[in-house]
Amino acid sequence: MKTIAAKLKETDRDFLLFLLVGILVGIGQSIDGSTLNNFLKEKFDFLIMQRTLLEIPREMPGLLAFLFTAFLFALGDIWIAAVANLAAAVGMFLLGIIPYNYFIMLLVVFIYSTGQHLFMPLFNTIGMTFAQGGQYGRKLGQISAANTASLVVSSAVLWLLFKYCHISYTFSFTLGGLAFLAAAIVLTRMNHRRTVQLHNRFVFRREYKLYYWLSILYGARKQIFITFAPWVLVDVFKQKVTIMTMLFFMISVLGIFVKPLIGRLIDKVGERFVLAGEAALLFVICLFYAFAEDLFPGTWAVVVVCICYVMDQTMNSVSMARATYIRKIAVKPEDVSPTLSLGLSIDHIVSMFVPALGGLVWYSSGPEGYKYVFLGGAVIALLNLFSTRKIVIGKEEEAAR
Repeated sequence: MKTIAAKLKETDRDFLLFLLVGILVGIGQSIDGSTLNNFLKEKFDFLIMQRTLLEIPREMPGLLAFLFTAFLFALGDIWIAAVANLAAAVGMFLLGIIPYNYFIMLLVVFIYSTGQHLFMPLFNTIGMTFAQGGQYGRKLGQISAANTASLVVSSAVLWLLFKYCHISYTFSFTLGGLAFLAAAIVLTRMNHRRTVQLHNRFVFRREYKLYYWLSILYGARKQIFITFAPWVLVDVFKQKVTIMTMLFFMISVLGIFVKPLIGRLIDKVGERFVLAGEAALLFVICLFYAFAEDLFPGTWAVVVVCICYVMDQTMNSVSMARATYIRKIAVKPEDVSPTLSLGLSIDHIVSMFVPALGGLVWYSSGPEGYKYVFLGGAVIALLNLFSTRKIVIGKEEEAAR
C-alpha cells in the first residue's frame, strides 16, 4: 500500500484526474451499451427500420462535432470536454423519465449523443498530452484501460441489478446521468492550460487527406457493428438484456488487456500494421455474421455470433491508431484537436446514412436480409485494408509529400 501511495504522489495530478474521468465515463457507457437496444425494443416496440432510422438523430451530433468544437473553441479542450459530459448527463437522465413519445425520445437522444460525440475526439486529444517521448499509443492505452476497467465493474453490477433486483430502465439511466455529471465536475478541476491553445476554429489541410478517407471508411465500418451487430442478437437470435449485459461485461474484461496491448503495438510496429490487422480481422468477422446460421446448428450459431460481437466491439479500440497517426503527421500541434473533430464529422456523414441503407436492404430482403448487410461490411473491410497500405509517417511521410 505504501508503494502504491508513493507512486500516486509522484504521478501527475491531472493524469490521475483524467483517469477518474475515464472511469466515470465508462460507467455511463456501460449503461448505454448494455441497455439501449433492449430499452428501444421493449418500451417503444422498435422494428429494424425504426432502429436504423434512429441513427440519423443519434449520429447527427457527430456530423456537427466540428461546428460545436469551433463554436466553443475559446473555452479550450478541457472545458469543452466538461460541457460535453454535462450534455451527456442531461440526455441520459431524461432518457429514463420520458413518456411514450417518439419526438421527445428523438430530442433526448440528440442531446445525449451531442455530449458523447463532442467528447470522443477530446478524449484522445487530452490523453495524448500526458505522453512522453512520443509514446502516444502507450498513454492512450493506459487511459483506455482505466475506462475499460470501469466498464467491467459497472457492467457486472448492472447485470446483477437487472438479474436479481429487477431494476427499471429509469434507475439505470439515472445512474448513468450521475456518472457523466461527476465526470464533468472532475474535468473542471484539471489544469486547463495543459492542452495547446486553439487559434483556428477550422482546420482542413491537404496533408491530412488520407486521414479524412480513413475516417469515411471508419464511419461505414462503425455503423455496421454499432447498429446491426447487436440488433442481430436481439431481433434475429432473440437474446435478452441479461445476455447483452453479460456480453458487454466480457468485452470490458478483454478491453483491460487488449487496449494497452494495442497502444503498445501502435508505438512498436506502427499505425499501418495495426489498422491493417483490424481490417483483415473484421473481414472474417463479417463473413461469420452473415453465414453463422448456415454453417452451424442453432445454439452454436448463437455462440459464434456472440463471439463475433465480442471481437468486433473489442477491436473498436484500434481507433486510437488514427488519433496517433494524425498527431504524428500534424503540421502544427494545435491542428490535432480540430482535425480529430473534423474526422469525427466526416465519418458521421457516412454513418448517418449507412444504417438507413442497411436497414432498407435488410427489410426488403426478408428474414435473411441481414446477411447482405454484413457482406457489405466485408467489402468495406477490404477497402480499409487496402487504404491502410498508404500510411507513411516521419521521413517516409515527408517523401510522400
